Amino acid sequence: MAIGFGLGYSCHTHFRLNSSLFRRVSSVRLTCAAAIETVDGSDGFNTDHVNGSEGGVEGRKVTSEWKKFSSKEFGITNSMIAKSTRIVLNGLKRKGFDVYLVGGCVRDLILKRTPKDFDVLTTAELKEVMKAFSWCEIVGKRFPICHVHIGDDVVEVSSFSTSARNRSVDPTLVFQQHDGHDEKDQNRWRNCMQRDLTINGFLLWPWEPKSSMALLMFDPYANTIYDYVGGIKDIKKAKVRTILPASFSLVEDCARILRAIRIAARLGFGFSRETARAIKHLAHSVLHLDMGRHLMEMNYMLAYGSAEPSLRLLWRFGLLELLLPIQAAYFVCDGLRRRDKKSNMLLSLFSNLDKLLAPDRPCHSSLWVAILAFHMAVLDKPREPLVVAAFSLAVHNGGDMEEAISIARKISKPHVTTYRELSEPANLEHKALKKEVLELGSSVNKALSDMTDTYYVSRAMSSYPKAPYSDLVFVSLHLYLKALKIFECVNQGKEARFVPKQGGNINYELLAIGSVQEVRHVFARVVFDTVFPLDLGET
Repeated sequence: MAIGFGLGYSCHTHFRLNSSLFRRVSSVRLTCAAAIETVDGSDGFNTDHVNGSEGGVEGRKVTSEWKKFSSKEFGITNSMIAKSTRIVLNGLKRKGFDVYLVGGCVRDLILKRTPKDFDVLTTAELKEVMKAFSWCEIVGKRFPICHVHIGDDVVEVSSFSTSARNRSVDPTLVFQQHDGHDEKDQNRWRNCMQRDLTINGFLLWPWEPKSSMALLMFDPYANTIYDYVGGIKDIKKAKVRTILPASFSLVEDCARILRAIRIAARLGFGFSRETARAIKHLAHSVLHLDMGRHLMEMNYMLAYGSAEPSLRLLWRFGLLELLLPIQAAYFVCDGLRRRDKKSNMLLSLFSNLDKLLAPDRPCHSSLWVAILAFHMAVLDKPREPLVVAAFSLAVHNGGDMEEAISIARKISKPHVTTYRELSEPANLEHKALKKEVLELGSSVNKALSDMTDTYYVSRAMSSYPKAPYSDLVFVSLHLYLKALKIFECVNQGKEARFVPKQGGNINYELLAIGSVQEVRHVFARVVFDTVFPLDLGET
């Protein structure tokens, strides 16, 4: 069994990315693009998810219209900003530095969504930020930022000066200059141009003090949102668009491909034509990310309440067969076309998980790994709904098999009959039912092992010769063992000190850190909601 360790590369890439070559070409089609269309036959490229033209970009000339908005127009108030973030903003402002909220948190506030976190941008040097707070550390080498610890929260603070020093600009890009603006405007504009997507290119200035004395004693929140890249317009159009030409931006940092996918999935947005085309053409380049980044991006997609739309978009743009080849093979075998709106058991499992999560209420990564492994097990050998129910209950109650079987036999709700992962009921006797549950437990453990085996992963799409090659494994040893812990009670028997979760409420703090009790509870709930949905009778 091969398991990825640490943050090293977890894949053997068979594609060499020459960034200098890509910087000279406006449109590049990688080999996987042809495989994408071959796997999906007549469906081809998803044109219905492409919105309009790529406004703001004319060839290699980058233009932008500078606008300022009152935050009151969008109903943004001081109370919407996390207390820990306000402490950081206040602390830096009192030292005489300019401070802004930037990026996705401003976008979420405009959309009246709860931000996952708040990012602060300041005119202070990072060393000056360090001096302003008692518990602060600089992290990152290529793009260093400060982590300011406020109680249990961590606030990320970046500096204008650090961003400027670490920015590499393609000499073939020509930026439109804006006259009649002061140096602060120019600095803010330059910082926005360094970001990835227009809907992330915002700066919110939370103060407009009446006097320097008022600044020290009273900090009224002000009303200014700076938009230098057309982000507000793209939000109104529900469109994801890169700030720089997509053929450059996504080559410069291929992780932006995955960020664009997860942001579109979370917001329900489409893509501009150029951005969609570049994502599809450059999909294969994501294999060059290291194991840690793959895991982080997949966790952002699957653990924060937008897993099901993320999987659909990964499939639609030819990324699923690179990141999750086993699940991509299932989609192909299931006949799911690139732009299908129909569902299947895997998508239903994650749809039901999404209903329980949110950007500010995520789950631990072991939960979605466990769901993937469970689905692989029932796909490999379909099981009776009664077996699945007893298995889920045994996971939930810490391995008390007798109780799990007893409760499962009392289930009177109808089960979904359209999933090929579920076999027809066979009225199993007690001994046979227990045996089936134990076998399912062993199959799930084997599936977890297969997910970490590069050879097994590489063979997942072997039945489709024109599909791109990928043996990507990003599940670390620690995560593998964490997921294994969820299911070990099924085969090892009732755990002596395990206390099953009581009631239906979810403790999201425990779920986020991977409490076995909480993860088992949510896992069982997701499986039950998928196999025995409450509204099945009404449907």
